Amino acid sequence: MRSLITALFVLIAAPTLAPALAAEPPSILLRPAQVFDGEDPLPHPGWQVLVTGDTIAAVGPSLATPPGTRTIDLPGETLIPGMIEGHSHLFLHPYNEAKWDDQVLHEPLALRTARAVVAANRTLMAGFTTTRDLGTEGAGYADVGLREAIRQGIVPGPRILAATRAIVARGAYGPKGFEPGVIVPQGAEEASGVEGIVAAVRGQIAAGADVVKLYGDYRWGPGEPSRATFSQAEMTAAVAAAHDAGRTVAVHTSTPEGMRRAIDAGADTIEHGYGGTPEIFRAMHDHGTTLCPTLAAADATARYAGWSGADPAPTGVATSRTAFAAALAAHVQLCVGGDVGVFPHGENAREIALMVAAGMPAPQAMIAATSGNAHAFHLTDRGTIKPGLLADLVGLAGDPTRDVAATTAVRFVMKGGVVVRGE
Repeated sequence: MRSLITALFVLIAAPTLAPALAAEPPSILLRPAQVFDGEDPLPHPGWQVLVTGDTIAAVGPSLATPPGTRTIDLPGETLIPGMIEGHSHLFLHPYNEAKWDDQVLHEPLALRTARAVVAANRTLMAGFTTTRDLGTEGAGYADVGLREAIRQGIVPGPRILAATRAIVARGAYGPKGFEPGVIVPQGAEEASGVEGIVAAVRGQIAAGADVVKLYGDYRWGPGEPSRATFSQAEMTAAVAAAHDAGRTVAVHTSTPEGMRRAIDAGADTIEHGYGGTPEIFRAMHDHGTTLCPTLAAADATARYAGWSGADPAPTGVATSRTAFAAALAAHVQLCVGGDVGVFPHGENAREIALMVAAGMPAPQAMIAATSGNAHAFHLTDRGTIKPGLLADLVGLAGDPTRDVAATTAVRFVMKGGVVVRGE
């Protein structure tokens, strides 16, 4: 009797247990004209990519596929790794629509969050499957909530590396120009002293920050030039606290002294760097510090002021170009990050085009936008097309290693094995 009962139990349970044991994730075979893998400057004609579940299973010509594999043909397209935006502000919109002060002080958080949801979707549709969002600029920790909404599939968007509020020296940020003593909401968290800045770093990490952003220099008063803000001791302590927690550090700085302090402190990336000197860039190279030149921000700001784009370029644009050329000459690792939010989300590839126009070979710019940014941000699961990595893949009409204008001709986007644009 006991044997009969056991046999009946097995028969009853088998239909329930078998699917769970036998289920295999679905596979998709992508057949583009060629594959740019994110590391080799030369694309690979005739290569295919097999995706199983959310990861890349195989890459190469004439791949064998498991039964039931779905094939997606991408004729005339170059398949590339999902591009990585290195410097964005999803909670900002272009400054010719609303001034920064007005966005920080007058736009409700719900409105700014709604805009950020749209900005995130535009970023993804533009082929940027990951974005490093370097500060909500007065929107608190809303980037953490948006990151989680995307992770849970509530809204579409790229994978977000959130910096939350960013950290500034007390008295060195804005908005400014109000009655002394009146408490005005700031675009970042103020901190002062070694203990204070370490507490701010840890507080932001506790709130969900993936990356810590520091303002290494800024204007202490209206109309003043930028000056270094945090002392070397403060900067070093902040970077150490972030690194101890496994977070990378981005430092906004454009003055030689601010850059020097960030380099000496061990910061992972320097944002802007417009005032960098050949000596500073040599130090960046020697320390392995990455530069995000944000050429597109300088370009957009100048256009809002009336510049047509023709030479001679205004001072701000010329300065950014000169610094970029010096960084190239010093062989500094360069990230692709345009400070998007200053200009429209979805136009992220403007930075790639401007880097090439300023002297960077197109293949190297494409490597920077994929595996280069992944390396700079310590992302080991994306940035190249290799077995075992995330299936974040983008199809472009044309060859971006020959003409980076192809980065604006996005025809296909896959994120984590799911097709979100084109087929």
